[in-house]
Amino acid sequence: MSAALKLPPGPPGHMTVTEFLAWDSGDRSGRLWQLQDGIAEAMAPGSRNHGAIQSELARIIGNHLLAARPGCSVLTTPGIVPRIRSADNVRIPDLVVTCVPSRGERLVEAPVLVIEVLSPSNADETWANVWSYTTMPSVEEILVISSTSATADLLRRGADGAWPEAAMRIGGSDMMHLSSIGLELPLQAAYRTTDIT
Repeated sequence: MSAALKLPPGPPGHMTVTEFLAWDSGDRSGRLWQLQDGIAEAMAPGSRNHGAIQSELARIIGNHLLAARPGCSVLTTPGIVPRIRSADNVRIPDLVVTCVPSRGERLVEAPVLVIEVLSPSNADETWANVWSYTTMPSVEEILVISSTSATADLLRRGADGAWPEAAMRIGGSDMMHLSSIGLELPLQAAYRTTDIT
């Protein structure tokens, strides 16, 4: 997601996930909020390229899931709760894939793939979110794709359950292998509707 803004005057101090969800239900500002270590943060709108990459990946992945894994779905800007400090955090990635049927809940259960579109203004926050996603047992892969150049970093959980020390760098004409959902596509496909070549 784009850079986070600290919460303006409103709910005082620390909130739990339960308190945050109740408060957010009553927010009429139209803003997208996430909860980071008990503090609500408003998410700033992303750039046009950010939105174009997010939309294009959602379309590609959605079409793939419809054909190959109809029990799974791709969701934009969903709320997910990391395993560590789960009472104090609701993170909002750009996209997730889950294969758990919806029951109308506000938070997504058991994501297998998490995707963040990286903007220069929020790199630290994005990578902090990535760390929190690695604590979720269901997450198999995390893709961090740049909104300013045709590059991406892919983290894939090993067969032993461990995460690699460094992400796999994807760039230029490379193919992306998203093994968590059985999808292979050229990195450039994500940038189809952007000005990035």
